[in-house]
Amino acid sequence: MKTIKILIASFSLLLVAQGAAAQGTKIGVLNALQALFNSDAARVVQQELDEEFAEDEQRATSLGQQLQSLQTEYRQNEAVMTEEQKRRMNSNAQDLQVQLQLIQERVQTALQEQQQAFVQRMQGELGTAVTEVVAEGGYDLILNAEAVPYFAPVLDITAQVTAKLNELTAQAND
Repeated sequence: MKTIKILIASFSLLLVAQGAAAQGTKIGVLNALQALFNSDAARVVQQELDEEFAEDEQRATSLGQQLQSLQTEYRQNEAVMTEEQKRRMNSNAQDLQVQLQLIQERVQTALQEQQQAFVQRMQGELGTAVTEVVAEGGYDLILNAEAVPYFAPVLDITAQVTAKLNELTAQAND
């Protein structure tokens, strides 16, 4: 069923492209999220996030190393350990895993929230950038790159939109 849908979509796109080519229609393909997250504004936000979560990252690295050394020690000494020592080591390992998982979940949730806020904040600028690239390039049709099974790289306007977005945010910051 999925294959049939893909074939129908591909055939429809082919027909649209053939009809557009016959009429001299200029088509572009855009990955809007890629354009947005490759922008200078996204790099600034990423640097801020890296700084904000540096302590959590260090703590997670430390916990991972502790867990790894505990597992190594357990494997090396398992034969000579008492049942109480084994239980204590297993309990310690589980505690470390829980702490590590909590940090990872907290950071992941915060990152997702920050990314979502960034996308919402930049939606207007992204729309303006797309509109300007379309006007400058004389495009008649812009397709979402994620919805197109195949397209020639020459049709991709994502880098142009990123460049225009950088230009617009630089002007806004001046």
